Order: sequence, then C-alpha cells, then structure tokens
Amino acid sequence: MNDHTEEARRAYWTEQLELGYEMVEQLLAYPVEECGEGFASIPEAASAAGVEMRFSDTKIVGNLDRVFYLRESLVADVIAIAREMNERGWVLKIEDGYRSLEMQGTLVRKPSVFDSVLQKCIWENGGDMPSTELVFRRAMVMVANIPKVGTHMSGSAIDISVFRRDDGTEIPRGGPYIEVSEKSPMRSPFITKEELSNRIAITGLMESHGFMHFPFEFWHYNKGDAGDHILNQRPGAARFGPVNWNPKTNTVTPVADPTSPLNPLPKIEKEILAAMKRI
Repeated sequence: MNDHTEEARRAYWTEQLELGYEMVEQLLAYPVEECGEGFASIPEAASAAGVEMRFSDTKIVGNLDRVFYLRESLVADVIAIAREMNERGWVLKIEDGYRSLEMQGTLVRKPSVFDSVLQKCIWENGGDMPSTELVFRRAMVMVANIPKVGTHMSGSAIDISVFRRDDGTEIPRGGPYIEVSEKSPMRSPFITKEELSNRIAITGLMESHGFMHFPFEFWHYNKGDAGDHILNQRPGAARFGPVNWNPKTNTVTPVADPTSPLNPLPKIEKEILAAMKRI
C-alpha cells in the first residue's frame, strides 16, 4: 500500500469517526419518552412463522450469553425481513439483540474489541500512542459506551449478517461482524463494488420495514429510538430508550442515568494500559 492510499484511509477513518461522534452528541440531546413496551423472542417468533434464520452461538464476552430479544412490536418486522430474505435465497443471521448495561459495558472492555479500537487509534495517530480522550471518543462511536447512545440497550437494535441459503456462504459486505476499520462505514470507498452493492441491497430491505442503518457500522440497524428519529428527521420524542429488562416479568424500567459513561475516562485509561501488554 502506498503512502497516498494509507493517508486516504486514515483521513477517511478520522472524518467518519468525527461525524459519528457528532451523531453521538445528537443522540445524547434527543428527547425520549419511554413507552414501557416489553420484549419478545426473535427465535421463538421465527420458529412459529416457519422462517429460516440463524443466531450467533458466541458469547458477548466471558460467560455472558447474547439475548435475541427485541421490543415486542419490532419482532414482527424482523420476521418479515427474514421471510423476504428467504425468498431472495438469503438467510438472516442475528448477531446480537438486546444488551443490558452489564453486557454493553463489558463489551467495550472485551480485549478483541478494545484492542481493535486502540490499534486503529494508534494508526490514526501516525503510530504514536493516542490520548485517552481520543480512545474514549472513538470507542463511543464504535461500541457505544453510554446507555442513551447504544440502541441495543433500548431493545430496538439488531446486528446482522446475511448468508446464502443454497451453499451457506456469507454474503460479502467488506468485512466480518465486527469490522473495526475504515471499511466499517456503510458507504466506505475501501470496499469492492460487489460488497457495496450487497450492503445497499440488504439495507434497502431492512429500511423498507423501518429498520434504519447506523451510518458508521454496516451491520447495525435500529427502529423506534432516538437514532431512528434523527436519521429520518422525525419530530417528537422517541418511544424507546435505554432500559433495564426483567425477563421473568417482561417489564422494563428506564435506566436511571442514561447519559453517564459505562466506562469513564479513568477506566478507559486502565484498559489502554492492559491492552498495550497484549498488542
């Protein structure tokens, strides 16, 4: 790779992550009036509908299982999307659904995720160690370190991959779930025409059922929350905000302090020191 290409990639990464942080600030300021809607199981709905889907069998981190639940009113949309994908010869794979605050805060610190973010920050900084503030800022966009920013904590977002029904191979989108690089934004210029075409086709189908794409992660889609309102320029308060969910009673309570970081700056600084011993 020549220096010009390297510089172009670095400039694009910086530009996109700064735009992402601008959206973070919009999300923090956007009004939410939590409606109190409960959750429903995506796998159970898929089974009942006879729709072929896949679900990740990996852990979030450690012993924390992924939770393939969304707000009740959104699950039918996901099943409709999966059915249309089946008709196209595709299979929708849900990589992740609802995340509790514990799950999200732990994910930010997950070595494979945090190390990737830190390495990109070092690369962005020309090989020099970045400031804690820069790592905090970049992690906020890529991993949502604040409840109000992370729509998974609202039960209104899914991360997805898509596979072919005939041979089980993944539809190429320019990287795996999760890709932390200049290829991550939906319309990255550093992916092939085929990969971009696949992203656009998948996004068109998702958005036809109201699931908007997060511009800086090609795998993330959400609906009914502040991000949806901002991307669609929809007036009024969002109905879904970050919640604590009780699966036994299927009740939700709004997160008490939705704008406080799950991992504040001192914690990020400690994670940087730990990561430097691994990378």
